[in-house]
Amino acid sequence: MDALMSLVGWANSVLWGYLLIFLLCGTGIYFTFKLRFVQVRMFTRSVKYALGGGKKGQTADNKGMSSFQSLTTAVAAQVGTGNLAGAATAIAAGGPGAIFWMWITAFFGMGTIFAESVLSQVYKEDVNGQTRGGPAYYLSKGVGSKALGSFFAVTIILALGFIGNMVQANSIGDAFNTAFGISPLAVGIVIAILAGLIFSGGVKAIASFTSKAVPFMAIMYILGSCYILLTNIPGVIAGFKMIFVGAFDPVAATGGLLGATIKEAVRYGVARGLFSNEAGMGSTPHAHAVAKVDHPVEQGGVAMFGVFFDTFVILTITALVILTVPIDGSMSGIRLTQEAFTHGMGSFGGIFIAIALLFFAFSTIIGWYFFGEANVRFLFRDKGDSAVKVYSLIVMAFIVLGCTLKVALVWELADFFNGIMVFPNLIGLLILAKVVGNKLSDFEDRYLPETEGTGEAAKQN
Repeated sequence: MDALMSLVGWANSVLWGYLLIFLLCGTGIYFTFKLRFVQVRMFTRSVKYALGGGKKGQTADNKGMSSFQSLTTAVAAQVGTGNLAGAATAIAAGGPGAIFWMWITAFFGMGTIFAESVLSQVYKEDVNGQTRGGPAYYLSKGVGSKALGSFFAVTIILALGFIGNMVQANSIGDAFNTAFGISPLAVGIVIAILAGLIFSGGVKAIASFTSKAVPFMAIMYILGSCYILLTNIPGVIAGFKMIFVGAFDPVAATGGLLGATIKEAVRYGVARGLFSNEAGMGSTPHAHAVAKVDHPVEQGGVAMFGVFFDTFVILTITALVILTVPIDGSMSGIRLTQEAFTHGMGSFGGIFIAIALLFFAFSTIIGWYFFGEANVRFLFRDKGDSAVKVYSLIVMAFIVLGCTLKVALVWELADFFNGIMVFPNLIGLLILAKVVGNKLSDFEDRYLPETEGTGEAAKQN
């Protein structure tokens, strides 16, 4: 086990320490320029489509769900334990300046997620009566490579459906054991039963859960965080200063307490930012593929808002809460976040984080299950209904198992499979970039006033 841990750890250091940072950021930069800064030009419409949409009340069924429900399903997966622990890990390893590089990563990632979501809408399919889409589908239909699609499908089922959900469940079990003294096994059984009930209800139950749970958990977490921030305005101002100074001079930001360098600030900020917002990884497009919209670009705008909310709202307020308290160089991850909230809320801080973690991690389990299910249907086609039943039982078993194990190796394996599933997805995005550009210019010419849309994306292709 030690040898396997060492091998997987080395592979992850190569994947997430260097290779994927360049590939994912490079892809985001490429789409940002190719689509003429679509994340800036369409930001107002992105917010409008995400929060207003006009179709918020559409009923979810086998043919899909409303744009808002697709957004909440995607955000359910994006906003997980990584948002509570990710900012803390980045700060502990790269200093406060890492948060600045998280913002830069998210900005360019909005271009990538736009492309993913547009392609998922364009190439979605009716699979045995169920509308589904995602990278496996646009790799198979758009690129013409069922092998690449199948490779992606297998890796995401392993990475998120099985191993990833084990990790999320473990986080809930640990938090409730620490805060309330409840047995992790009991927590795992309850979580598995609740998740199984939602799984069995299909798209309608998943959409109903995420459309209610995600807004509630987001408001709860934002209000709790803002309470701490508003009671320590000087600390917030100092926190912003540490972020901007630390991005280019980490030693000056903390007095050398963390020993971070500019290289580490960039590396950990970019790596944790990518891991949190999932842009380019090929996961959240499964939710955006099933949205009932008039044009694929509409859902591309909604997807961009999801990345904005994940990083510029949730991750940022988490970072600011952490930076309002004295930084302890010996703490990292969720423990640093818990310490910060306990400092700001007193003894209730630990309970607050445990409850927030329950909502964040459980909603991620539901979102990741749905992403895996879309790929199970891709692999098994006409036998998809039977395969999904088996898949859901395996996921439930992994949830219980995850709550009872020490998962250091499982975390490493999850990171590894998350990493390798990126490669086929990026291949598909780059090969099909022209399709994205054409869809954007078509949308601009058909739906936007002449002053907003010129159709230049098509001309450039």
